[in-house]
Amino acid sequence: MNPYKADICCIGHITLDKIITPRHTAYMPGGTAFYFGHAMSHIGADNFLLVTALAPSEKQAVEDLRKEGVSVKVLPSQNSVYFENTYGENSNDRTQRVLAKADPFTIDGVKDVEATIFHLGTLLADDFSLDVLKYLSTKGRVSIDAQGYLREVRGESVFPVDWNEKEEALRYVDILKANEKEMEVLTGLTAPREAALRLAEMGVKEVVLTLGDQGSLIYADGTFHEIPAYPPIDVVDATGCGDTYMAGYLYKRAQGCGIYESGCFAAAMCTIKLAASGPFRATPADIVAIISGS
Repeated sequence: MNPYKADICCIGHITLDKIITPRHTAYMPGGTAFYFGHAMSHIGADNFLLVTALAPSEKQAVEDLRKEGVSVKVLPSQNSVYFENTYGENSNDRTQRVLAKADPFTIDGVKDVEATIFHLGTLLADDFSLDVLKYLSTKGRVSIDAQGYLREVRGESVFPVDWNEKEEALRYVDILKANEKEMEVLTGLTAPREAALRLAEMGVKEVVLTLGDQGSLIYADGTFHEIPAYPPIDVVDATGCGDTYMAGYLYKRAQGCGIYESGCFAAAMCTIKLAASGPFRATPADIVAIISGS
């Protein structure tokens, strides 16, 4: 029996994050892999696999995930990714620096991994080569977060860039998540519906656009789905909100739920996550309560 077989597999680096907000400064693990993994463990996803690459100094983050019941495959890396995230009063305003980079993922590193859905948690433009993306598309559905493909590190600073290989790469992507800034970089369009249509023309099957307090817009099979944004209980830390959203969305989609139901579940998870620092730690009952307004 293959220990690296799952319904959903998230591949991404666990990072060391320094998070600076107007209220406090904190050091904690982070990255798509970290936030996605913890979210999946708390919503009861029992057939989930996390593939990550990090330095031995960050191994405690993996052990903590394993204690929560998450299956983790660790690939060796000389360094872990070290991010410094500085937020303004508006949680959508973030400045980043990268103080260290991890090794990129390779085909050899994922050859023994099987999944129905692969979610690529890109943090930096060179995390996943086009060859790795193509390879995974032959094994299952591919979901990606556009954010990392649009970040380039020069020195310690992170610069927004376009995704040079997007025209070819997006043909292999089933589900793409982007926020309003990322969608504009990818398409040159500021209207979410127009941007969604353009991304679909590039080959994406399900376009997921997260629009902050305006909710989210999902386009698939010729239909737009407008997902509400649930009012936050408090706004404490937006780090990991997009990753939490995608954990909820892919979890429900893998269960066979429709796009609107999956989007609402994901949006409610985001609302809960926004109210606390660190990863999502609520329950499915808490999510249902947000959706129902109770």
